[in-house]
Amino acid sequence: MDRLVELARGKRIVALTGAGCSTESGIPDYRGPDRAPRIRDPMQHREFVDRADARRKYWARSMIGWPRLAGARPNAGHLALAALEEARVLAGVITQNVDGLHAAAGSRAVVELHGALARVRCLACDMVTSRDDLQARLAAANPRHVGNARIAPDGDVELADDLVAGFEVVACGACSGVLMPDVVFFGGSVPRATLDAAWALFDQAELLLVIGSSLAVFSGYRFVRRAAERGIPIAIINRGPTRGDDHAQLRIDATIGGVLPALVDRLSA
Repeated sequence: MDRLVELARGKRIVALTGAGCSTESGIPDYRGPDRAPRIRDPMQHREFVDRADARRKYWARSMIGWPRLAGARPNAGHLALAALEEARVLAGVITQNVDGLHAAAGSRAVVELHGALARVRCLACDMVTSRDDLQARLAAANPRHVGNARIAPDGDVELADDLVAGFEVVACGACSGVLMPDVVFFGGSVPRATLDAAWALFDQAELLLVIGSSLAVFSGYRFVRRAAERGIPIAIINRGPTRGDDHAQLRIDATIGGVLPALVDRLSA
């Protein structure tokens, strides 16, 4: 902790967060040391766009998983980052997460690289609606669709095929087009405007603080590479090794909720 305080004191911090930042809120990750054995691979972008059966399976699972994800609350790590921003120590957060917990904790400067599950976008007319509104429509169309299963990192659950069969997928209320969660599925691309906003925030960094990410996905790892190229110090807080360890000046293997509140206390002392 002393070394982290030394690196952070007097510097403008930009945080890059991954799924490990939300595990203490009850949302599992795909790669952390405490993850459950993987039953299935996450949804792929092309699979969702091209296949009606994949969309049916996704929305059937998501209808059951959404209330649990929507009910998740910010943990001590999220609240600490909001406090650091309030103290003008943190310029903002670039997050790979789609759970909206940084905003819920009070963070204002947040770039959601992979979008947000709280929004739904029509692939035909591009209209954006709320996931809560869609949940009500799905429930009305599928009144007997119930289930009880462990939530997955992407907010849905694992369901047997017989519970998916017959599920009715609803269409866009404006144009009857295909609805998709407003997120970047695996194999998809981060929108140009989002990436531009992330780079603009990154340009304020005097210290890049990586929190709860293995950096296995290039959309996050690119910021570590750029920081290393520019000589910007990098500190990583994550349980387990990361792809960026060789670039880091400091590596802390610990829980986020244990480290970040202590950092707030030390920097405000």
